[in-house]
Parts: sequence; C-alpha cells; structure tokens
Amino acid sequence: MVKLASIFALLMLIASLSVSAQTRNNNDDALYSLLDDIWQYELSVSPMLASREGLTSHNSVLPDISPEALKRQHQQWQAFADKLADFDDKALSTDATISLLMQRYRLNNYIDNYRFKTYLVPINSEYGFHASMASLPKIVSFRDAQDYRDYLSRLTALSAYFEQQMAYMREAIDVGYTQPKVVLEGFEDSVTPYISELPSESPFYRPFDSFPAHITEAQQRTLQEDAKSVITEHVTPSYQAFYDFLVEEYIPSARTDIAATNWPQGEAFYRNRVKHYTTTDMTPQQIHDLGLSEVARIRKQMQQIINELEFDGDIDAFIHFLRTDPQFYADTPEELLKEAAFIAKKMDARLPQLFEHLPRTPYGVAPVPESIAPKYTTGRYIHPSRDDQPGYYWVNTYALDKRPLYALPALTLHEAVPGHHLQISLAAELEDLPKVRQNTYISAFGEGWGLYSEFLGIEAGMYEDPYDDFGRLSYEMWRACRLVVDTGMHSFGWTRRQALDYMLKNTALSEHNVTTEIDRYISWPAQALSYKIGEIKIKALREKAENALGKDFDVRQFHRAVLAHGSVPLFILEQQIDNYIQRTKGNEGA
Repeated sequence: MVKLASIFALLMLIASLSVSAQTRNNNDDALYSLLDDIWQYELSVSPMLASREGLTSHNSVLPDISPEALKRQHQQWQAFADKLADFDDKALSTDATISLLMQRYRLNNYIDNYRFKTYLVPINSEYGFHASMASLPKIVSFRDAQDYRDYLSRLTALSAYFEQQMAYMREAIDVGYTQPKVVLEGFEDSVTPYISELPSESPFYRPFDSFPAHITEAQQRTLQEDAKSVITEHVTPSYQAFYDFLVEEYIPSARTDIAATNWPQGEAFYRNRVKHYTTTDMTPQQIHDLGLSEVARIRKQMQQIINELEFDGDIDAFIHFLRTDPQFYADTPEELLKEAAFIAKKMDARLPQLFEHLPRTPYGVAPVPESIAPKYTTGRYIHPSRDDQPGYYWVNTYALDKRPLYALPALTLHEAVPGHHLQISLAAELEDLPKVRQNTYISAFGEGWGLYSEFLGIEAGMYEDPYDDFGRLSYEMWRACRLVVDTGMHSFGWTRRQALDYMLKNTALSEHNVTTEIDRYISWPAQALSYKIGEIKIKALREKAENALGKDFDVRQFHRAVLAHGSVPLFILEQQIDNYIQRTKGNEGA
C-alpha cells in the first residue's frame, strides 16, 4: 500500500512540473513567433520553396538573385540572427532550445555563404542551377488555367535568371573563384537534354501533355501554343546560351588547381565548411588522422573476408577480381533496378525488428535521369516535392560494368530504408515542429544515419554472403577514405591523382565511381566528411546506451530516441541520447 505522504508528494511533484511546463511554454512563445517571421521572409525570397510548401502566391516568379537583392537578404538574415542572439537557452524548453539552435545553424549558413561569395560558383561537378530549374514542372500542382499561366510566367523569367547566374560566373573568372577545370570535363553535356529543336519535346512542356477535365479544349490549345512560344523564345535560348558560355568562356578559363584553400578566403572557407557539415569543432588535421585510423581498421576486416574465401592473392588482387569479374555486374539497367527493388523490399519486411514507428510516405525505385547520370554518384534518395508524391531511391544505371551488385545491399539500405527515406519521412511527419526544423537537413546527422543504416544491415541479416559483406565494408571504407582525401586535397596539398590512387587502393569501387567521387569532393568541399563523422557518433552513442542500460537496452527505443527530433547537430543528438538513458533508468525503478 502506498502511504498518503507519498501520494501527496507525488501530487506536489506533478503540480510543480505542470507549472514549470507552463512557464517554459510562455517563454517559448516569443521565440516561435520570431521563427515564424523568419520562415515567412524565407518563403518571400524563395519562391520555389514556397511552391513546394503548397503556396501559390509566388508560383509565377523565380528567385531574385541580383546583387542588390542578395545584399538585402544578407542584411535581413543578419538582423534575424541578432534577434536570436537575445534568447537565453536556459529559459527555453528542450524543444524550443533545439529549434533556436537549428534556426541559428540555418541562418549562419546563409550569412556565411554570402560572406564567402559562394553565389559566384552555382555549379559543382554533378549539379548546377540549370538542373535545379528542371524541377519547375514538378513542384506545383496544375489544377486550373491560372496554374499553367503562372508556370509560363516562371519559364519566361528563365532568361533573366540565367543571365544573372552567368554574370556571377564571369565575375568568378575574374577573381579566380571558378570550379577546377579538371572536374568540368563533359559538364556541358548536362545542359544538352534541355535544348530541344521542337518545343513539344522539351521537358518543360510536360505539364501541357495533359490537362484537368474542366479546362476546355479551346483553353488547352491556347495554353499549348503559349507554352511552345515561351519555350522557343526563353527556355531553349537560355540553355543554349549557358551551354555556349560553358564551352567558350567558363571551362577554358577555369582554374587548374583543385584545393578550396586556393580560392579567395579559401582557408577560412574550408574551415567554415568543415564545421558546417560535421557540426563539430574538429580540425582538418584531426579529421585526416581519424580517417587514416579508420582505413587501417576496416582494411583488417576486409582481409578477414579474403582469408575466409581462401582467395589466392592479396587484397589488391581481390579488389581487381571484384572490379573485373562479370558475375558481379548486371547485364541490363532493368536487372540492376529489379535487384535494388528486391533488396529494398526485403529490408521493408525487417524494419519492425528495429523500429517502433515507421513512416507513412512510400518510396519507389527509379534510375538516375540520363541527363545527369554520367557524372552522377552511384545512388541517391530524392525526397518528395509535395505531399501527394512518393520518395524515390535513384539507382545509377549508367556504365553497368561499374555498378557492382555486391555493393547494392549497402547502397539500398543507405538511400532507401532504414536510411534516408525512413529518416527524412519520419522527420517530415513531425508536424508540431516549426518549419525550420522540418526543412533543415543536417548532413552529419542525415548522412551519418545513412551510413549507420548500412551497419544495421548486419543485424537485419541483409548481407547474405561474404561478397555482400565485403561490399558493405567497401562502402564503409569509401566513407573513411573521404576523411583522408577531402582534407588531403583541400588542406594538405594532395593532387587529384594522389586522391584517386588512394581510393582505388583501399576500396572496391570501380575506377569510374572513384573518379566521379573525387571530382565531387573537389567541387563540394567538406560535405563528404559528414558521413563517417556522423556514423561514428551514432555508433558511440549506441554503445554508451548499451553499456549504461544493460539488459534494459532496447534497440527500437534507441532508434526512436535518435530520430525523435528530426535532423539535428551531433551535439544535440548526444544530449537527446543522454536524456533517453536517464529516462530509461528512471523507469527501471518505477
């Protein structure tokens, strides 16, 4: 029987918690009001984001990226950051504190990118502003004639938008702030798919192939003719002008060195990007040394598999065997896609072993678009643009003899489930969060989770033979090598050839994949560091929880704690897991 004194004490505790919760909520109100103001301003200057959010008021325009507009936006971002600095973290609830830190992270990135003039470099080795415009037909719903007219107005604005981008790139040539020439070989080929002799064959014409039933045939014909005129007069000429600019001006004038530290303010910029992408205070030297240590550890595990298979040769010979033996490669794109889909479906069935809560949003498996496939990475998750769309796990079917099947299980777990699709979709379903939390992606968290998801494939029994397991280790090695080669090229004077040779020696990736990857690290400094840094942190936090909780450790509850607040910096994640451990310990004595 519980004593009356104990009951009274419990009631007093509940009452005090209710009062403190109410106090926290009151203190949070001013912050959430400011966060909403910041979000509304962001929508006003980011019309494509507004369209993705389902707002129609900006569907007829593109972002204003004029120097005057960028300066005004920078001043406003700084003003918002100054207001955020007035908030005391200790006076806020846990959720509000996370929201405050996330908004600071997002604003600081906008401020830093303007300070380092990254708008002068709107392309990297595998992507660019011209490709992002290809999403225009997909980010809005075409429900009535006005939606089509707004879309045509947006297409008309492409002429000025492309001119502004090329003006920045010309300025970049003058100050030595271009992408390296070596990573731009063939980049112009990514522009040609958008140059069509017939406007009806343009990808921008797709919305006019079909219409809602309530739009009359006369309206349809008018809209189709207007679309052909806009594509002929604005879209195709814009892409042709950009193609000519790349071939005749930009690529010939691009710099010959590869290190980001050789850009204007380069050393400060690289340190800034390291901090941004890893959400840690690690130095390039610390990251480089960690990478060397991880490479040595994983290489030992690879050797164990080679010994298990009784392969006649050393690790270099085994990797050569994996790269060249036809048994490890699909014969057709369809075969590769079907195998990826089969692996994804197998993992779907095993998710309940590892997770208490699964996302509502489905996902599909599709090839990387042909227009970008040659220089694109092996696979990627593409999240929905609207709530009536699925996510997609993209698989690169270009150069099939460079896409080994033994690496497909790890790739699938990373990009689909339990990796990016599961994590991003669950975050999107946290509807009570402020918009900054729903729309900010922390690379160290998201990519760390993706790599950790490859590790979870061991527990789920997804690596069914030693070759699959070697593929998993090769992918882990790939991310460990990134710590070495990214910092090596950008901080320690490594050449591109040196980085290529290091990756080829230590991973089972094909030479084509290694080349596209190295060019990605060159043209997107520090982003690739986030994967292994994040995965190491998540694994360390799991080990911490297992040691602290012993038999009371539940992997499904641990994963729920990791994903509970969406994408967060690693230091916040550590606080989350510490709280989870304390809550679970508290429940032990209940």
